[in-house]
Amino acid sequence: MVKRKKLFNTKIKVLRAERNLTQEDLAIDLGVNRSTILEIERGTFNPSLKLTFSIANYFNKSINEVFEIVEEDK
Repeated sequence: MVKRKKLFNTKIKVLRAERNLTQEDLAIDLGVNRSTILEIERGTFNPSLKLTFSIANYFNKSINEVFEIVEEDK
C-alpha cells in the first residue's frame, strides 16, 4: 500500500453537509467525476486553479475559506 502525502486541508465535506449535497451532486454541478471530489476532500488530489475557483465560487466562499495548504517539514 502506497501512503499518499496530504497536500492540503479542505472544508468541502462540511460545506456539502450544510447544503445536504452528496459528492455525486457536487461533482455533477461542477462537471467532474465523483472520485475527483473524494480525492480533493481527502487532500490527496491537487485540483487545477480553475477547479479551485469553481469550488470556492460554488459555495460563495474565498479559496482560503475552502482550502488550507499543509506545510511540509524540511
